[in-house]
Amino acid sequence: MSLLLLAPALLLVGVVFLWPLLRYAWLSGHAASVLTGLVPLANGGANWQRLLSDGRFWQDTLQTLRFAGVSLSLELLLGLALALLLHQPLRQRGAVRAAVLLPWALPTTVMALGWRWLLNDPYGPLNRLIQGLGGSPYGFLSTPATTWLFTVLADVWKSTPFVALLLLAGLQTIPPELEEALLLEGAGPLQRLWRLTLPLLAPYLLLAALFRLAQALGVFDLIQVLTGGGPASSTESLGLYAYLNGMRFLDFGYSATVMLGMFLLVLLLTSGLLLLRRGWQGTLR
Repeated sequence: MSLLLLAPALLLVGVVFLWPLLRYAWLSGHAASVLTGLVPLANGGANWQRLLSDGRFWQDTLQTLRFAGVSLSLELLLGLALALLLHQPLRQRGAVRAAVLLPWALPTTVMALGWRWLLNDPYGPLNRLIQGLGGSPYGFLSTPATTWLFTVLADVWKSTPFVALLLLAGLQTIPPELEEALLLEGAGPLQRLWRLTLPLLAPYLLLAALFRLAQALGVFDLIQVLTGGGPASSTESLGLYAYLNGMRFLDFGYSATVMLGMFLLVLLLTSGLLLLRRGWQGTLR
C-alpha cells in the first residue's frame, strides 16, 4: 500500500530526473551532432578522455566553484541577518517581508537584464551617475574582475531572500521559553545566537546551503543573459559551457558528458556537506 501511495512521486522523479540522467549517460558514449548524426564511439570513453584533458572544462569548473563558494557564503550570512531582522516585531511586518522577497520573486532573466541595463557602458544609470560626478564611464562588464564581482552581487541580491525565508521559518519554530531561560542566566545576544539559535537552525541552514549550492553550481541563465560568459570566458560556468557545446558547436555527445561531469561535482559537494553536518553541529554545542 505504501509503495502504491509513493508511485506518483516515484514516477515524477523517474521522468524528471532519472530518465534525463540515463539519456545523458547514453549520449556521452556517442558522437551525437546534427552534422554526423548519432554515431556510437569505437571507444565508449572517448568523450570522458576528452573531458579530462579539456583545459576549458577545468577552467570553467574552477570559475563555477569560486562563484558558488563566494555567493553561497554571502547568501547564508546575509540571509541569517535578514531573517533575524524580520523575526523582530516590526511595524508593517507583512509589507516589509513582501518587499524583501521581491528580488527572489523576479524571474532570473528579468533580473539579469535589469543588472545589465544598470551596468551598461556608457548609458546605464551607474555610469550616468559617474558622469554626473565628473568621472568617465567605466566598462563594468568588459573587465574580468568587475564583471565577476557584479555577477556574484546579482546572484546574492536575488537569492538572499530565499535563504532568509527558510531561516525565518526555522526561527519561528524555536520556543521563546528557551531564549527566556538564557536571558535569566545573563546570556547576551551573541551568546544566545551561538548557544541557542544556530544549533536549532542547523537543519534549516543545511537545507538552504544544499539548495543554493546545487543552484549555484548549475548557474546558467544569469551568466548567459548578464555576461554571456565574457569577457574572454572569465565568467563562463559549466552550465554555459555545456550549452555552448550543444547549441553552438552542435556536439550533443560531449555536451552531455559535460553535464554529467557537472552532476558528479554537485553530487560530490552536496554529499560532503551532509557528511560535515554532524561535526559542525557538535562544534556549536
